[in-house]
Amino acid sequence: MGRAPRRVAALALERLAAALFVRAGMPESDAQLVADVLVWANLRGVDTHGVLRIPGYLNRVATGEFNPRPEMTVATDLPAAAVLDADRAFGPVGMTRAMDLAIEKARGAGVATVFVRRITHMAAIGRYALRAATADMLGVVIGTSRPNMAYHGARRAGVATSPIAIAVPGMDRPPVMLDMATAIAPMGRIMLARDSGRPLEPGWALDREGAPTTDPFDAVLPMPLGGPKGAGLSLLFECLTGLLVANPLIAPAIGPRRETAHSQNGLALAIDIASFIEPARYKTELDALIATLKALPRAADHDEILVPGERGDRVLAERRERGVPLPDGTWRRLAAEADRLGVAMPAPLATPEP
Repeated sequence: MGRAPRRVAALALERLAAALFVRAGMPESDAQLVADVLVWANLRGVDTHGVLRIPGYLNRVATGEFNPRPEMTVATDLPAAAVLDADRAFGPVGMTRAMDLAIEKARGAGVATVFVRRITHMAAIGRYALRAATADMLGVVIGTSRPNMAYHGARRAGVATSPIAIAVPGMDRPPVMLDMATAIAPMGRIMLARDSGRPLEPGWALDREGAPTTDPFDAVLPMPLGGPKGAGLSLLFECLTGLLVANPLIAPAIGPRRETAHSQNGLALAIDIASFIEPARYKTELDALIATLKALPRAADHDEILVPGERGDRVLAERRERGVPLPDGTWRRLAAEADRLGVAMPAPLATPEP
């Protein structure tokens, strides 16, 4: 077991992340955007998609898989749809542009979808769905990548841990936001277990031989959520994205060519509420729906009925006040990158918790 987590102020963590990305060759505005998305995930308790990803991102800049200065282009431009070629941009840079374009088009068409090809790891995709919700729209985001998850019934990678996020706005309450992977526990959960010195839960992952394991250092393949359901969703997400934008990821990776370079595809969908119903009415109805659900009789082992995004909202409030906890493994890996690039590590806020 590693030492107890250090707590670091969110702003200090953002400054660290942005400085590291600038040293890696990224423009300051893009570096700040990526830093914001990663630390936002940490603030909401989604540490699997937070700053623990930074060393991997920097390594993929060095290998050429991530492009810190992409020349993104709109390859297809239709009234209610577009294809954005991200030129291997960092995921937060490309997906933010994609959702902004979807929102812009939806204001005229009512509904708009922007498909994204040749992007890299998207981080916590709920951030982009929420971008639509704060614009009085419904937001849907899907991400796909090369296979890194066992297909149901197989002992090897056959699909990806492809996530989906949906966000809808309320009137007097925060947006309802679902952000989930098609895996029981995505790769980030395995990475976090390594950094924290904790075993995995049984049934989460397979080792290189396709055998179940609870050792995070042996685990290489997450298992699909709900067996055939998670595997099927991931497969169809590839059909909705990669095949449609001429950038398939699964077949080239597991077929004879065995392509292994990191790449992702995705889509950003925005639905303009005002095109269908008065936004105030929609949001008031949403509040009423949630209030009705939360008033249901509770199960014996539940003190409260929660809705998607509610736990994260509460964690965010606590971590803004007390700082973001970083496991020892994450701290050490970040410190190694900071030392290599000549960036100072932030000082922890207080004595680590017992």
